[in-house]
Amino acid sequence: MTPQRLYVNIDHVATVREARRTNEPDPLEAARLCEAAGADGITVHLREDRRHIQDADVERLAGAVRVLNLELATSPDVLAIACRLRPYQATIVPERREEVTTEGGLDLSRPAPRLRDTIRRLDEAGARVSLFIDPDLAVLDTAKDLGVPAIELHTGRYAHTWQRDGRALEELSRAARHAADMGLAVHAGHGLTYRNVTPVAAIPQIEELNIGHSIVSRAVMVGMRAAVEEMVHVVRGARR
Repeated sequence: MTPQRLYVNIDHVATVREARRTNEPDPLEAARLCEAAGADGITVHLREDRRHIQDADVERLAGAVRVLNLELATSPDVLAIACRLRPYQATIVPERREEVTTEGGLDLSRPAPRLRDTIRRLDEAGARVSLFIDPDLAVLDTAKDLGVPAIELHTGRYAHTWQRDGRALEELSRAARHAADMGLAVHAGHGLTYRNVTPVAAIPQIEELNIGHSIVSRAVMVGMRAAVEEMVHVVRGARR
């Protein structure tokens, strides 16, 4: 069974800050608390519209945290920042201005030249490249052909349906097995919470979970360190 990592997405710490255009809460301070509580990595999404995380946040985080996973689309200016800062991991995600959050995986039915170029440039910069995709076997095959070492399975359908039936969980399990059989590292994230994460965390092939909103929401009530410690306990307890 693959050891599992918990990466904490701190985008919504910046969301609260940007609501008042002030300097608090500070994402870097949040990241340090997450690390102290046992998080294996920090995830941030530098969106083209800069709705939460800002360029300066990524600059500071890149030089201060142990492991940074930078989510980005193929926007040239964001790609340039990623190639300069060289985060440990760069996860390529789809992005639409009108969406509240990333609502699906990359469309790999016909990989665009820009996506291929983004993968190449990130790889040349030394970042470990991951693609955020839906748990579809054909899409996984295309991801493998693109030469990336890792994929992140979009768990949104599971997050919306887990209380009704187990079909989405079966879909994730099948996709994780298929990806691992091809030699891809398997990550997962989107909509995972303290209540629904255990079955996903128990999938043997998944080695990394990216969780943000639920942890930041809990941190409002109990503090960031306690919130991360709770999630670490839930995630790692799924494999005992």
